[in-house]
This record gives sequence, C-alpha cells and structure tokens, in this order.
Amino acid sequence: MPEQLRPSRAQTVTEAEVEALVHGICFKTGPPSRLGVELEWLVHDLHDPLHLVQPSRWSSATDGLRALPLRSALTFEPGGQLELSSRPASSLTSCIQEMTQDLAAVRAFLAPLGLGLAGHGHDPWRPPRRMLTQARYCAMEQYLDRWGPAGRTMMCRSASVQVCVDAGHEEPGPLGYGRRWRLAHLLGAVLVAAFANSPLDQGRPTGWRSTRQAAWAAIDPGRTQAPAGGQDPRADWTRYVLAAPVMCVRDEDGGSGPWQVPDDALSRRDWVRRGHPRPPSLDDVAYHISTLFPPVRPRGHLELRMIDAQPGTDGWMVPLAVTAALFDDPQAAEAAYRAVKPLADMAGASPAPRNPLWERAAQQGLGDPELHAAAVACFAAAQEALPRLGAPPTVAAAVAAFDDRYVARGRCPADDVLDSISGKDDRP
Repeated sequence: MPEQLRPSRAQTVTEAEVEALVHGICFKTGPPSRLGVELEWLVHDLHDPLHLVQPSRWSSATDGLRALPLRSALTFEPGGQLELSSRPASSLTSCIQEMTQDLAAVRAFLAPLGLGLAGHGHDPWRPPRRMLTQARYCAMEQYLDRWGPAGRTMMCRSASVQVCVDAGHEEPGPLGYGRRWRLAHLLGAVLVAAFANSPLDQGRPTGWRSTRQAAWAAIDPGRTQAPAGGQDPRADWTRYVLAAPVMCVRDEDGGSGPWQVPDDALSRRDWVRRGHPRPPSLDDVAYHISTLFPPVRPRGHLELRMIDAQPGTDGWMVPLAVTAALFDDPQAAEAAYRAVKPLADMAGASPAPRNPLWERAAQQGLGDPELHAAAVACFAAAQEALPRLGAPPTVAAAVAAFDDRYVARGRCPADDVLDSISGKDDRP
C-alpha cells in the first residue's frame, strides 16, 4: 500500500501543522490498483494446543523465523502472535501467491520445532500472557487496563485478517474515496458476521460468535470506535486523531526506562497546545496514529481491521478475495453499497464497533436476518466480479464453497466450532 507516514523531522510541531499533516496523508487518492493483506496467527504446540509455549522456546523460534527470506514483513504481537504483512500487490493473484509461499516457508520452519499456526480470532484455549516486554507494550497494557481485562485479551489473545485497499478516486462514484470510506464501515458489520470465528474462551462458549470483536468494543472508545460520520472523511479523521487520548509519552532520549502514561485524558490536541509533559514532535504524531485502532484505519490506504483470523491453511484467502472484489470492481462495489446501505438505519447513532448493528454481528453472526440478507447479496456480487479481476479458479472455488457452506445457510465458521463442542454436526 502507499508508504505509511514516516516523518524524518523531530522538531516540535504546532496544532496547525499537525492538522495539515494528518489531513494530507490519511487518504492518498487515485485509481485503485494495489491490494494488501496482514495475517495474524496464534502460535501453538502442534501436539497439545492447550499447552503454554514457554518464552524460551518461542524466542528461539522467532530468531530463526526472522532469518527466513520472506517477501512479507514478519512481526510479532504482544502475546506472541505471528503476523505477516504482504507487500503492496498489483493484483489479487500476486498477493495470494506471495503470501501463500511465505506462509508455507513459515510453517515448514515451525513444524520440526513442534509448533504450528492456528487461525482463531481469539485464543480458545489459553489465558492472556504477554511475551513482548518492550516499553511500548508495557505502557499499552497499563493504559488499557483502565477498561478492564479486554485490553489484555486484545493484545495477547486476538488474531485477524486485515485487508488493505487503496483509498480510491478523488472524484465521486463507486470507486471514489468518500463512497469507499462509507462502504467500509457498513460492509464491516457484514464481514464481522460472515467471518466470525472466535466463540470460545478457555474452551467454553462466550455467547459471542466473534469474541475478538466483543473485546475490541470493550476498550477505550476514543481510539477503537469509528470517527463520527460527516461529509468529509479527511476532516472527520483529522478531528479524530486530534481528539484521541494520548496512550503514552515515549522516552525521547531512546533510553530503556518506562514510558509515561498520562494520568488524565490528554488528547493529542491538548498535548500540542500545552507542550507538556514535553513538547511533541512529528515523530510523536506518527506514533500516536499507530496507537489508534478503529475498525477502518486510513493510512494513505484503507485498512479493514474487523475480520477474525480464519481456520485452515488458506481460509484467509476468502475474506481477502471477497473484500477486494467488493471494493475494486465497480459493478460489485455499487451492488455492495446498495446491499449494505439499508443497514445504516439499524446501526443507531453510536459509531462502529459499539453500535447495535456491530454488536449483533459479533454476537449472532449471520444468524441475524438483516446481516444475512446483506451478506448473500455481497457474496453474489463478489463471485460475479472475481473473474473480471482475474482471480484464479481455485480462489473463486474457495469463495463459492464458503458461500455454500456458510453464507447461504446463515452460518459462520464460529458455528462449526460451537457444533464441535456440543457434538452436533451441521455441515452439509
């Protein structure tokens, strides 16, 4: 995707400079031509997934993984989750090919060590345990603890499929950035429901098809809910960034000491105006943006963050292909927008993911009639578009199989998990 904000200056900035900076980099417009995917996985013992992988074993494995010649960026989340972030791809086919090859290399390395990758939106077996001890994560944990245990769950037990699409054209229309921004927030609830895959906590049902989404909705609304909707997404996002609470103030000298977590609700705007606890810099603005986690995050491109990690070795291909088709094929984009627009009246006044529509998506999956109807229409549009996008037949077949197994029947992957622990088998 377009290069993320990486300021080269460290001088103090004014409020006007911050506004201009954020306004200028949040939506990079032009013909949609690139696609990306970020895959998070739980790392577990191949022989006993309930077994806690010891930090020394995990650390040894990560050292070896970092030496692999991967094309995707390899990173790790606080609880030890492995993340692969693809390079910006010029087509769905090339994106899938590169990620498939990198995943195969990672799995081949881990298998002799007795470790594997599991696709669950929320760890169904183990309690939260933080593996990374950097100052960033210590401060994040301290900050999010103010909202209860959901913050540690998000940090240490969650995993997702994040699809990245270009912002779109400057001009109005199905591929215009304003329409794509609105589509992302309405379609987001449908994607939560269709791909919900996290119904368990320590082996027991939670009452949610997507426990991961429930956890996100339970933490700091100032950085996880969607920006208030208006007519200008750039202005909405700029206001959001400036109003969001500052999670922490980094050690500007690069020392190893703890980062300061403000005691009060210090917004980015307040910090710039006050100049305390120290004058903020462009680097601080960039870091602040990286600590904001709304369901759709504009980073020059649009990062859709609401999809649970998927089961199997290649289940991730389906949400990637469906999302790419609904955003980048003009006919499918228009059909999807018509299908999800009626959901706006059901969402209520609260921004996602705290509004009733998103709560229903996380709790009921496609058992919700309105979300089910929208999903049926969206998957039909996506399947018609995939050949126009040059998708490989294997990918189109995977989407069709998912549609038959889940969408057409008002089900999601979480329902299979719940059936397996109840002894019921509702598969076709």
